[in-house]
Amino acid sequence: MRTRDENKEETIRQKAIELFVKHGFDGLSMQKLAKEAGVSPATLYIYYKDRDDMIVQLWVWVMKKMVDTTLEGFDPGMSFEAGLKLQWQNRARFCMEYPMELHFMEQIKYSPYHEACSKKMDAKFINTMGEFVHNAIRRKEVVKVPVEVYWSVAFAPLYQLVKMHMSGRGLRDEKFVLDEKTINQTFKLVLKALKP
Repeated sequence: MRTRDENKEETIRQKAIELFVKHGFDGLSMQKLAKEAGVSPATLYIYYKDRDDMIVQLWVWVMKKMVDTTLEGFDPGMSFEAGLKLQWQNRARFCMEYPMELHFMEQIKYSPYHEACSKKMDAKFINTMGEFVHNAIRRKEVVKVPVEVYWSVAFAPLYQLVKMHMSGRGLRDEKFVLDEKTINQTFKLVLKALKP
C-alpha cells in the first residue's frame, strides 16, 4: 500500500477546491483532479474513497481552518462585545486569506452535500460558540433569540461586507473597499440590535 505524502495531499486539496469553485460539481471529476494535481488517478484513492468522500473531507479540512482562525485568542467567557469583535476580526481575516475556501463553503451550503458535511461539524466549535452566547445572555449583554436570528444579525452583515470587498463593488456598482471605519460602524449597529 502506498503511503500518504502531505505535500501531495495539500496540492490535491487546493486543486480540488479550485476545480469545484470554478466549475461546480460537474467540473470536479477524479480524472480532471488527477490531471490538475499532477498525480495519477490511483493516487487520489490513497486519500479518498471516492468523489463524494473527497468533497466531504475537503469541507472538514476547510472548516477546521475556519474554526482554528475564528477561535484564535477567543475565550467563551469574554464580554459579548469583546468576544464578538474578536470573532469579526478573525472571521474577516479567514475570508480575506482563503477566498477559494470561503467560496467552496458557500457552494457546499446550498448543495446536496450540506447534510453530510453538517454531521461532521466540530462539536468543540459549536459548544464554544454556545457557551459564549449563553454567558452573554446570563449576564444580560444580549437578547435571547433563536440561533438563526442571532447568526443573521451577528454575522451576516460582516459576511456581506466581506463579499462586497472581495468583489470590489458595493450595492450601486461603485468601488467598495472594506475599511476599519465601515467595520466599526456596522459592528456598533449589530451590537445595538442584539443588546437588551
